[in-house]
Amino acid sequence: MRSRRIATLALALCLTGLPLTGLAQESAYAGRQPLDRIVAVVNEGAIMASQLDNRVAQVRSQLEGRGQAMPPDEVLREQVLERMIVEEIQLQMAREANLSVDDTELNRQVRAIAEGNGMTLEQFADALEADGLSLGVVRDQVRRELLMRQLQQRRVASRVDLSEREVDRFVEQQGVSRDQARQALFQRKVNAEMEEWIQEIRSRAFIDDRLEAR
Repeated sequence: MRSRRIATLALALCLTGLPLTGLAQESAYAGRQPLDRIVAVVNEGAIMASQLDNRVAQVRSQLEGRGQAMPPDEVLREQVLERMIVEEIQLQMAREANLSVDDTELNRQVRAIAEGNGMTLEQFADALEADGLSLGVVRDQVRRELLMRQLQQRRVASRVDLSEREVDRFVEQQGVSRDQARQALFQRKVNAEMEEWIQEIRSRAFIDDRLEAR
C-alpha cells in the first residue's frame, strides 16, 4: 500500500506543472486486458479502453490520497477521456514539430522525482516495481510530459505580453515585490492563454468520441 502511495505521489510531483497536463496515456497494465476497444479516435491516433481504465484508476488513487470527493464514475471517465484527447492532440503536434527531449534532461527530471520522495533512483525503481510498474514506463511518461511542456512554451507562453504598468498596478494592489508580481501575472495570463489555445487546437482536430459505444 505504501508503494502505491509513493509511486502515485512521485508521478504527481512531476506531472502537474501546467494546466491540462497529467499522467501519460500508456501504463504498464495496458497489455493485461484480454479484450480492448477504441474509446476515441484523435486525428490519426486512437485512445484505447485499457488506457482509459488505467488513467481513471490513477486519478482515483490520487483523489483518494488527497482526501478529495470522488465524482461519479461516469463523470470521472468522461473528464479523464477529455484530458487524454487533449494530450493526444498535443503529442501529435509535438511530433509534427520534431520536438524531442534530451536524455540528460529526462534523467534529471526522473532523478528529481525520486529525490523529491526521499529516495535514491534505485529505491524509487524498487517502489515502482512493487506497484507493478517500471522505471522505463515512468521515463516514457515523463518524456511525454516534457514534450507537451515544450509545445506549450512555444505556442502559449510566447503569446503572453506583460507591461510594466500592469506590474506596477499589481504591486500597489497586492503589496508584493516586482518579481513576485511579474511571476503571478505571467502565470495568470499563461493560464488564460492555455484555455483559449486548448479550445483552439481541439476545435481543429478530428475527434470521434466512442466512450458510450458498446
